[in-house]
Amino acid sequence: MNEIMDTIEKGSVYAIIPARSGSKGIVNKNIKEMAGYPLIAYSVAAAKMSKRISRTIVSTNSEVYADVAKKYGAEVPFLRPEEISGDKSVDIEFMQHAIMKMYELEGIIPEYWVHLRTTTPLREDGIIDCAIHMFEQNPEYTSLLSVNEPTDILTPYKWLKKEGDELKSLFFDKVDDANLPRQSYPSAFIRTDIVDILRFDTILKTNTMYGNKVLACVTDYAYDIDDEKSFAKCNSLLCNEKYQYLLTYLRKSIEM
Repeated sequence: MNEIMDTIEKGSVYAIIPARSGSKGIVNKNIKEMAGYPLIAYSVAAAKMSKRISRTIVSTNSEVYADVAKKYGAEVPFLRPEEISGDKSVDIEFMQHAIMKMYELEGIIPEYWVHLRTTTPLREDGIIDCAIHMFEQNPEYTSLLSVNEPTDILTPYKWLKKEGDELKSLFFDKVDDANLPRQSYPSAFIRTDIVDILRFDTILKTNTMYGNKVLACVTDYAYDIDDEKSFAKCNSLLCNEKYQYLLTYLRKSIEM
């Protein structure tokens, strides 16, 4: 472990974009075109437009996906093995694989990895750099996650679970405790997947993605693409002015 720890490039920031093939909800989801560009290209564009990210790495098991990613400016220095590219594969597997491959190929590992999911393609300009700055200013944290406090759904502290025919509270011993005024409960947040930031040493030392002290980066709500309906919704939102910087980058990428 000491040998690989010595290869950390302090202050360096790479983007890592996972894009496995084999999606069942939407066939070839990661390269399905949205407004004329493949879905993966939007996350590549966001990373490339960042002022702090020095390299954009795509982790994929597909040569086709690799070629698409490279077309828009990403690097694909290795392919991900099929055994960690299935429906039940977990994120820590592709991250550990990426780290070890970069170590084998180049002998240098960045201090920070910005994890960008292709299924959350719409990110406002500057949000990634803002999150990186926040994380760097708080070195006691092991990772950063973007989250949102929803106001249009019932607080999860009021949610119930069904055991047979009986309803029970998700969080309390008594159902009555799940029937208090909303203001009685702590604020609850959901992940937006706009940006995660991971520390190399946390992944290596703890065998986890996020560690035990996670910094919150509060963002607007973000649409996650998992079916045709959410895909169409994201497509319709691209006309918003705040996402035009992505389309500008993508148009220029094709012209280059």
